[in-house]
Amino acid sequence: MTTTAPHTDLGKTPGPTPPRRPRRGPGALVRALPLAPAVVLLLLFLAGPIAYCVYIAFTDLQLTGQAQDSFVGFENFTRAFGDEAFLNAVWLTLVFTALSSLVGQNTLGLALAALMRRASKPVRTLTGGIVVTAWVLPEVVAGFLLYAFFRREGTLNAVLDWLHLPAQNWLFTLPILAVSFANVWRGTAFSMLVYSAALNEIPKEITEAAEVDGAGGWRRMWHITLPMIRRSIGTNLMLNTLQTLSVFGLIWVMTRGGPGGRSQTLPLFMYEQAFQNSLIGYGTAVALLLLLVGSLFSLVYLRLLRTEV
Repeated sequence: MTTTAPHTDLGKTPGPTPPRRPRRGPGALVRALPLAPAVVLLLLFLAGPIAYCVYIAFTDLQLTGQAQDSFVGFENFTRAFGDEAFLNAVWLTLVFTALSSLVGQNTLGLALAALMRRASKPVRTLTGGIVVTAWVLPEVVAGFLLYAFFRREGTLNAVLDWLHLPAQNWLFTLPILAVSFANVWRGTAFSMLVYSAALNEIPKEITEAAEVDGAGGWRRMWHITLPMIRRSIGTNLMLNTLQTLSVFGLIWVMTRGGPGGRSQTLPLFMYEQAFQNSLIGYGTAVALLLLLVGSLFSLVYLRLLRTEV
């Protein structure tokens, strides 16, 4: 009687051994201890106030002798969307952001960076110093300077009179354009610095090869420069937009949101409702809506930044 040995596939190579998951022992907790103070501070000074503001937005909290606030649900939000003054503030905020940030600061900053790249060193130093000085000025000081420039007896009308051109009260006839120009004047330096750093990273061999092929300045800008600094453009737009959405002091000093609410953006409307009308709950709800607008802009820009060139 013969016994058949069990069949074994000696030539078969063993399959890959599944990777072992690292064990999280006490060493991981020890390595995380240095982050504990930062996490506590973030929870205390960032997450805590935001959570409290979210709570207030759903109450009728006021500053005028109210004994106790009560929960009102979405009443503050529905009131906002039915308020013509709020809708006007939303529209003016979008106009102010588009004119001063998306178009003004972004375009002028790129133009200055491109021109300074070809300018001589004394010109670059002088231009950079002037532009950066406007940026480092406190917002209130910049607001007073631009108020003196645009007011009826201000510098702009004096120049127009000298040129025999009609003058007007710019802060009354075109208030949103005046404050948009002021924000462009003050904030262009940041865009200029961002684009100057981005343009310096473009290899000179690429632009020189394009010049040899006969590409003009506009074609080089459109087909070479802009695609290569696309990520810098997205980052600059996101940071400028978020900063512009929160501008308060500049507009408050120049126009206080007037005349007739024609330059009242969301930060000024929020301040008026919360501290002048003493409606803390309603003003906080408006602040959360402003936060939502900034988040939507950030999501759009982050989506663009994730797209490969």
